[in-house]
Amino acid sequence: MGKKLFIAEKPSVAQEFAKVLKVNGRRGDGFIESAEYIVTWCVGHLVTMSYPEAYDPAYAKWSFETLPFIPEKYKYEVIGNVKKQFDMVKKLLNREDVEAIYVCTDSGREGEYIYRLVDQMAAVPDTKAKYRVWIDSQTEDEIMRGIREAKPLSAYDNLSASAYLRAKEDYLMGINFSRALSLKYGGWLNDNVNGKKWTSVSVGRVMTCVLGMVVSREWEIRKFIKTPFYRILGSFSPEKQEEGEESGFEGEWRVNEKSQYFQSPKLYKENGFTEEGFAKELMENLMNGEKKAVVDKVEKKKEKKNPPLLFNLAELQNLSSKLFKISPDETLQIVQELYEKKLVTYPRTDARVLSSAVAKEITKNLKGLQGYEMALPYLRDIAERKSYQGLEKSRYVDDKKITDHYAIIPTGQGLGALASLKPVSAKMYEVIVRRFLSIFYPPAVYQKMNVSLHVDNPQGEHRYEETFVTTAKVLVEEGFLPVSRYSFSKKKKEEGDANGENEDMTDSDALAKILPMLKKGMVLSLRDLKIKEGETSPPKRYNSGSMILAMENAGQLIEDEELRAMIKGSGIGTSATRAEILKKLVNISYLDLNKKTQIITPTLKGELVCGIVRYSIPAMLSPKLTASWEKGLNGVSEGEISETEYMDKLTGFVRTQVGNVKQTNNMSKLRSYYQIAGAYYEKKEKKKNGK
Repeated sequence: MGKKLFIAEKPSVAQEFAKVLKVNGRRGDGFIESAEYIVTWCVGHLVTMSYPEAYDPAYAKWSFETLPFIPEKYKYEVIGNVKKQFDMVKKLLNREDVEAIYVCTDSGREGEYIYRLVDQMAAVPDTKAKYRVWIDSQTEDEIMRGIREAKPLSAYDNLSASAYLRAKEDYLMGINFSRALSLKYGGWLNDNVNGKKWTSVSVGRVMTCVLGMVVSREWEIRKFIKTPFYRILGSFSPEKQEEGEESGFEGEWRVNEKSQYFQSPKLYKENGFTEEGFAKELMENLMNGEKKAVVDKVEKKKEKKNPPLLFNLAELQNLSSKLFKISPDETLQIVQELYEKKLVTYPRTDARVLSSAVAKEITKNLKGLQGYEMALPYLRDIAERKSYQGLEKSRYVDDKKITDHYAIIPTGQGLGALASLKPVSAKMYEVIVRRFLSIFYPPAVYQKMNVSLHVDNPQGEHRYEETFVTTAKVLVEEGFLPVSRYSFSKKKKEEGDANGENEDMTDSDALAKILPMLKKGMVLSLRDLKIKEGETSPPKRYNSGSMILAMENAGQLIEDEELRAMIKGSGIGTSATRAEILKKLVNISYLDLNKKTQIITPTLKGELVCGIVRYSIPAMLSPKLTASWEKGLNGVSEGEISETEYMDKLTGFVRTQVGNVKQTNNMSKLRSYYQIAGAYYEKKEKKKNGK
């Protein structure tokens, strides 16, 4: 009887499979073997696409004559520093006594690609049975389920095809556009950047789009001109108050059709003035009057705030940048560690909901968490209320919103590893657990109060009415909120901000006290008026977390409804690649990342590269392009688009864009662009040096 070979993506994952399968036999150099099973592993990618010079040594020299470079048949090669492991894996895959191969690489497009390249380079015969193991965590139960329900590898052929095409897409765009733009404008770039050595113009399908988003935001900020505005706040209270009683509230003036300033050019929006003098003018008129206000409307209604959806990787990276001031790459490393220690489910996911199958067995996760002290009081409450029942019918379960994996949740296993975690890893685990437990709690309930009143403003024959409004929200039922408060958070406000709980509102307590007394038509005293000065704010710079969210939700930057719907939940890049893309842009000095604040800004070099692309291949800066390619890849993986159809579109795009670069010269535009960008960085450098 032949043996079964299990091949994982990493040695640590292979060890887990070996434990589950009880493979305790011979340990070779790169594998573990028993009488029935062999377990081996890759070390990430073992095979990669060959550079152009592998096709012809002449391609080693960059030249317009050799562009565009579009191979008829693509070449691949073993990565040099992992050749030893590849040779071992190849030998095992082709062993005569191996009758079945179980592919256990990460369950996603990239994991599929890693094995398929190995299979291709090792020339594994199709006579061997090949199965795909698809799991969502590394717990024993999940690994056994994945092996038991493994499908033939051929069931994932469309996913494999889309993976190959994604790699070819990045390869063709990267090599052709980087070489073409470097040949045309590389000298200009290096002349204007203080670097010690010549560098190329590095261009990538996703990377360049992200760079463009950051540079575009930076230019919006620089062009922004602050505009001051002046609001009027009034203090109101009942006419009859007990001596010493303070029962009042503030209201903000807003223009209305009966106002003296209706449609006036003196206005800044509906609640302010463009000049302080205009605000003072109205204040004087009102304070010289009867100083009385009449209540026009009193509204109160309850508002519910549901527990947030579960974490996907982007959401966790965004929150971690706020809570821990760490980069998306660091977040991924930590949550990957939690995954490998069996504490949480698969991290590289775009979904924020669970599958119906997982929801039906969610009590396993809850029971497993009983060994986690922080969770114990909440688990008792959940068990007592049986709030886990009916989870599959809630907003937190939706099979249609899951592609490869469901949301990140605690497995309820591996708790023994908690003691060995670094502090930030332990905190992140708590964050994931609290988000998970929150979904078993009811919404937070607020009492929202809206009050509108008017003050007469007689001006000669005209009788104007000036409106003041106030809004407040009072928490009446905490619901899930206590569960979402982190034990490591010292300040309640920071805690609420991180969870998106805090909102601008007036003095809720003051209004709550007086609200029951207010009725339509009631007369109040206008105690005082004051001016509150403000100014418009520029757009915020991206931080590492908001950048990841912007990449995930790139649809908001696209007008085309079909394309926007298509990339919803996937966006620019994938959950597996976004952090690495951002890290690369920092490493090649196109972006700066402030480690303390996690704020992202472009460098002069990055801005100049962005300028080169903007005037040469502007489509590369648009999320719309990425969306269109992603739509094609999804079509291939779903069997709706053929590989040939996709490649024809891709090669046509590359040929057209390279041709445009060859035929046009944008040097005059770039010189003007540099005058603006260069002057900004020169001024910035002088300020930094105190000159």
